[in-house]
Amino acid sequence: MKPLRLRGHHLLCVHGFRGMGYSPSFVEKMKEIVKEIRNEEKDFPIQVVVALDEACSACPHHGESTCQASPRSNDHVVAMDRRVIKHLGLEENKIYWKSELLQRTAARVRPDDLDHLCANCSWLPYGVCKEGIANIRAGNIQQK
Repeated sequence: MKPLRLRGHHLLCVHGFRGMGYSPSFVEKMKEIVKEIRNEEKDFPIQVVVALDEACSACPHHGESTCQASPRSNDHVVAMDRRVIKHLGLEENKIYWKSELLQRTAARVRPDDLDHLCANCSWLPYGVCKEGIANIRAGNIQQK
């Protein structure tokens, strides 16, 4: 089974995703990814990367190998990826089972940690990300 490639910060985004996004194709791609992540019947490998991933493939801001939403956007998302990977005690490019990543997230990430881990993210002010982390900490990955 080919692993799903996810950026470090997308490991957290999937829990707060509520159908908002950069474009209709991005939203559809995220819906697919989130549906798989939230499916408690499925466990599968995920490769944790600091690079464009499956979600980025449908984003209108992806370039050849970097995020190009703005001149500093790639540095911003790479920094978030690295903070999340470090916080979760993961290794870049390593493959983990979805179940292990969910357990680590529930055990190691508190809603207020997102203020640092996701600093300056345009989605953070909506509050859905912190709500998603609170839900997974409560043992509920089947969210709205």
